[in-house]
Amino acid sequence: MIIRLTGIMLGLTILALPATAQQRTQQVNVFLGTSGDHGQLSPAASYPFSMMSIVPQTYPAIHTGYEYAAKQYLGFAHTVFEGVGCRGSGGNILVRPFLGHSDSGKLEKAAQAASPGFYSVAFTNQVKAEFTVFEKSGIHHYQFPAGPKGFTIDLKHTLANDFVAEGHSVSGDTVKGWIEAKTTCNAGKYRLYYFLKFSEAVTISTTGEHSLRVVPAAGTRDIEMRIALSSVSTDYAQQAVPNLSFTNMKKAADSAWQQQLGRISVSGNKERESLFYSLMYRALQSPYDISEPDGTYRATDGSLHQSSTKRYNGWAIWDNYRTQLPLLSLMYPGQYADMATSIAEMYLRGKKDYATQTEPSNTVRTEHAMVVLLDAIRKGYKIDIAAIRDQLIKEADGLDFGTPDKALEASYDTWALSQILAANGDTGLAAKYLAKALGYKTYWNKDFRDISKNDVDRMQARGLYQGTIWQYRWFVPFDVKGLIGLTGREEAFTQQLDYFFDNDLYNHANEPDLQAPLMYNATAKPWKSQQLMHAYAADTVVQYYFNDNSRGIDPFVDRIYKNIPQSYIRTMDDDAGAMSAWFVFTASGIHPACVGWPVYYLNVPLFPEVKLQWPGRQPLQIRVQNYADKNVYIAKVVLNGKVLNRNYLTQQEITNGGTLLITASATPVKEQATERWVAEVK
Repeated sequence: MIIRLTGIMLGLTILALPATAQQRTQQVNVFLGTSGDHGQLSPAASYPFSMMSIVPQTYPAIHTGYEYAAKQYLGFAHTVFEGVGCRGSGGNILVRPFLGHSDSGKLEKAAQAASPGFYSVAFTNQVKAEFTVFEKSGIHHYQFPAGPKGFTIDLKHTLANDFVAEGHSVSGDTVKGWIEAKTTCNAGKYRLYYFLKFSEAVTISTTGEHSLRVVPAAGTRDIEMRIALSSVSTDYAQQAVPNLSFTNMKKAADSAWQQQLGRISVSGNKERESLFYSLMYRALQSPYDISEPDGTYRATDGSLHQSSTKRYNGWAIWDNYRTQLPLLSLMYPGQYADMATSIAEMYLRGKKDYATQTEPSNTVRTEHAMVVLLDAIRKGYKIDIAAIRDQLIKEADGLDFGTPDKALEASYDTWALSQILAANGDTGLAAKYLAKALGYKTYWNKDFRDISKNDVDRMQARGLYQGTIWQYRWFVPFDVKGLIGLTGREEAFTQQLDYFFDNDLYNHANEPDLQAPLMYNATAKPWKSQQLMHAYAADTVVQYYFNDNSRGIDPFVDRIYKNIPQSYIRTMDDDAGAMSAWFVFTASGIHPACVGWPVYYLNVPLFPEVKLQWPGRQPLQIRVQNYADKNVYIAKVVLNGKVLNRNYLTQQEITNGGTLLITASATPVKEQATERWVAEVK
């Protein structure tokens, strides 16, 4: 075994954290969104940005394989992509404890508990199990009553019945091998290597083509199983198993989560604090660090490489480019530099909209990667544009403009490419693609100008993917000024926004119109955005649209974000932290104005005090004067002693730190922000 000193040190760093920071993991409710179709989340023992998650599998199951209300357990798997659609992703290597001489008995839950990095369950048959995770490794700890006992290991188990192949070998008390399965929505494939070892003498036999039976020595009551994953080889997986006790590994996991959650400190209502950190925790699950300690990693084309920086995989960019990746770019610059490089490298090594056939981990989709790269460049992250220039152009030339929604989405990507090319000095090509991006106006006039037709509030009308004409018509985030012009004038634009929200046409259950509540910031009425952001984050709202119908006859009337297993709106996936990150931004009082520009609109935070902090740098203290839940409007903004007559900050202003003082009001203060920032094509 290799002793991983980093793990031991991580286990001790918690002692140096401020008292308030020590409480953050205790405030996380890992059961939020784990019941029914209300988030598609799991209570897995996990580690920040790690491909290893030890996740309970139940019957019945939802997308993560776990249902909070279920009593019957199938066992414990080791991968899961949190909050994604289709039938989920992951669920590899299912380990099931049993009593007696066969595994036919049921495992029925008696009690369970969990926290970041830890999960435990007690069964009615007196078996107890607990799990913890450190980096790419984890420990199972089981306590059995007297009598015969054992484990089954199902090497073909996946969440979506998407198993492809596996190979393994057994030696004494260890099993090692590889598993290949299809990625989310059965697009592409990934391969994982693993190594697992039992703490006690066991007999391991084959019981099926892809299943094993493990029987410990007679009299064994207490047994551990250590397991680790790698995207490169079984040797690396074996090396990833640290020589840590269960207790110390749990402390190391807790410490790692403390450090990540401590980047944003909120103070106020304790129930809302718990909701905040529960959602922030969800925003830090993916993408996955696929690098080995010596820098070796496997790229999306299956080839092996070495790098002095980390590499990541496990993307849900179409969902989380709007919120989760911008949150990481602001609050986790060290990790995000490597994430941005990893996204850029996909263009060199193989990139598909969903997944390649040689992914190093389970993943979802990568549309709008060009927008993410532009956003990174404008925030100061170093991207080798010249190295991927031709691949970016090839992707842009193949974009689909065939349906109204795809036409607007593709125009956003094309605009991003034009800006990237301009930054690279390709002025001629930049002008060409900018002109093509501005072609969105033709598509918009054809399908989105006329809102009198009877299909404009119907889900998937005219070939739309997941939304209505009303919801998609606002999707021109890169040229809001041009969009205002298409409606005729600002007054008409504002009136149409009013109608959209007054008639509950907005859908927070999905992302296509997620930017719409912010759009009043581009008008003379930014206070309307301030009210809407607070409403969708913290107030009771009406929502008619679900992913399985149109206007509907059974509306959702409640708060969207609740700290319970049935959180969110029915059919609302968290989408790899996209919806959680939306709340984290809004609760903190800032929100990306347009991904691709380092600008953030302001709203009154959900707490009287918020602190954004980065290692070795001055934090930004955000304080709210006249704070109250009813005071949702901004009356005054002062940044480091200077009064701002505007409703936005730049990323540079935020990361420079200092003090942001927001005075709140119960009524709109119409003269507060006469200076606007409006996304436009120049």
